[in-house]
Amino acid sequence: MPRIALVTCAPGPDIAEDRDLPELVRALREAGAEASAEVWDDGGVDWAGFDLVVIRSAWDYSWRAAEFTAWAERCAAVTRLANPAEVVRWNTDKRYLGDLAAAGVPVVDTRYLAPGDAPDLPGDHEYVVKPTSGAGARLAARYAPDERDMAVRHLRHLHAEGFTAMVQPYVRGIDTAGERALQFFGGSLLHASRKGPVLAPGTPYDQRKVAHPGLTDWTPALVEAAVARKALASVPGRPELLYARVDLVDGEDGLPRVMELELVEPNLFLWLHPESVPRVVGEILKATGR
Repeated sequence: MPRIALVTCAPGPDIAEDRDLPELVRALREAGAEASAEVWDDGGVDWAGFDLVVIRSAWDYSWRAAEFTAWAERCAAVTRLANPAEVVRWNTDKRYLGDLAAAGVPVVDTRYLAPGDAPDLPGDHEYVVKPTSGAGARLAARYAPDERDMAVRHLRHLHAEGFTAMVQPYVRGIDTAGERALQFFGGSLLHASRKGPVLAPGTPYDQRKVAHPGLTDWTPALVEAAVARKALASVPGRPELLYARVDLVDGEDGLPRVMELELVEPNLFLWLHPESVPRVVGEILKATGR
C-alpha cells in the first residue's frame, strides 16, 4: 500500500479553499493508497515516511518562496517529490518567462524592475504591475497611463517587501476571449478551463481578488495545445513533470501567448472536471513506482 502525501498549507484569511483536496484524498484511498493531506511547514511531518509527496495547494508559497524552496529541497532529499525540487526552484520566480521567450515560446511581453531600478512605466497603454513571486493575482493591479503615481507607490511597496516587479501590457484579449488554463497530468492533456478577467480597473493592488472568475469548461484549439506543449518542452533540463498548467491569453495578433506556466501548485479544478479524477489518481499511483 503506497503512502502518498498531498501537500497543502495551513488555512488563513488570505488562503483559498482547495475544493479538490478532500475528494482526491478519498479517491486515492479507495484506489488502495494510504493517502493524507499534509501541511508543508508542519515540523512534525516525517516526509521520509512517504513513497511520494505531491505538492497540491501550498498556496502561501508565493510570499514565502525562499522558505518553501528550501523545504522542497529537504523533502526531495528523503523521498520522491512531485514536481521535482529543481522545477519548484525555477518556477517560483516568474522570471522564467524570459527563459521561455528565449526558447521561442510566445509569452506576454514582460519587463522586470528590481529594487533600486527606476520606475520605468508605460505612458501610452494600460499595463499590469505584479511581483515575480505571486499567485491568485496577489499584489497585482492594472493601471492606465494617467495612473502613474499609484503605480509607482505599488512598485515601492513591492520593492520594500523584497520583490522584483513585473510590468506587462494589459492584454485586452482577456476581456473578450478570457484566459484559458490547459491542465496536463502524467505528460498528456487532462482537461482545460476558461476564466474571465481578474484585474478590474481601479482595484487596489492590496485588495484580495477572485482568482478564477466565471470558470467554465473549455475545449482548446490545436494552436493553444501546441503553444502549451512547446512551453512544457522548453522547461530547462526537460524534467519529468507529474502535473502542469499552462495559462494562455490572446495577443494583439489574436494568437495565444503564455501568461503563466504553473508547475508548483496549480489548482486542478477537479470539481469542474470530475471525469478527470480517475486519471489523476492513476497517474499519482503510477508515479509512486517510478
